Amino acid sequence: AAQQLAKFQTIGSFAKFAVVISAALAGLVWAKRHVSQQYRARNQVEKAINVALILCSGVAILTTVGIVLSMLSEALHFFKFVSPVDFFFGTEWNPGFSTTGNAEGSYGILPLIWGTLMVSGIALLVAVPVGLMIAIYLAEYASSRLRSWAKPTIEVLAGIPTIVYGVFALMVIGPFFKMVGESIGVNINATSALTAGFVMGIMIIPFVSSLSDDIITQVPRALRDGSLGLGATKSETIRQVVLPAALPGIVGAFLLAASRAIGETMIVVLAAGNSPLLHVNPLEAVSTVTVTIVNQLTGDTDFASPQALVAFALGLTLFVITLGLNIIALYIVRKYREQYE
Repeated sequence: AAQQLAKFQTIGSFAKFAVVISAALAGLVWAKRHVSQQYRARNQVEKAINVALILCSGVAILTTVGIVLSMLSEALHFFKFVSPVDFFFGTEWNPGFSTTGNAEGSYGILPLIWGTLMVSGIALLVAVPVGLMIAIYLAEYASSRLRSWAKPTIEVLAGIPTIVYGVFALMVIGPFFKMVGESIGVNINATSALTAGFVMGIMIIPFVSSLSDDIITQVPRALRDGSLGLGATKSETIRQVVLPAALPGIVGAFLLAASRAIGETMIVVLAAGNSPLLHVNPLEAVSTVTVTIVNQLTGDTDFASPQALVAFALGLTLFVITLGLNIIALYIVRKYREQYE
């Protein structure tokens, strides 16, 4: 066997060498035949670059289509076990783990949707005002020297891994909220929607501030000068001229931030408490769609069982929600965007 392997390796090396030499000679002959005074090499290069760019663009589109089709096929398989009505309108999430391959337990997604919206809403309540105020200060009040180092420093928050935020929420923010609640006589769980939402809001602050800052700085200087020339103060100019002019883009930035918050996983895995119950108290533990996907695909579960296939239905639902928010954001930006000379 060793001799045969050595023989095949020798033959393979010679064959590879022969193929490379043949391809080089063929290319040389082809180039010699096509090179002439009338040959426009730059046109051919432009065509090749255009084809390469089209292929690169198609990779992103085909990847998205492949993800959707893979989730859709597995989700349809899941709906053979569980009715879509029970899944989308059920108020109890308690999937049973069985070895028979049957769908035992309850698969209502409403507690997970509500938990996702609650955590995302708290995150936006933290990130939107703070991020917008940071953007206004950097764009309108800060000096160029301060802006040159303050904006990159704030954007460093976006590069911190989300697992670090999750550990920070679990070890620092959760116990702090619990201690504050005990001091004022309110029961606040260390792992709750408030803890996860607050830390998630800190995480998406640079996302909101960076997009809003770019949009505010695009408002023409002539609008500011005209307002100031009419006697308005700087704060009045910002409230009545700059923000209304930049409002469509700012709203789009908020919706994109909401999509980012809805799809977050690691922070809510560590800090939300993983309690899929339908309640309105943000001080108690909740569970989200992303946390449940992690739980359903973790462990020694049969991949063809409904207990595992439900993760694809959850993923497809989350994809549709975030896609809808992105479409709304793009619609608002395009419909109400101001065009300036």
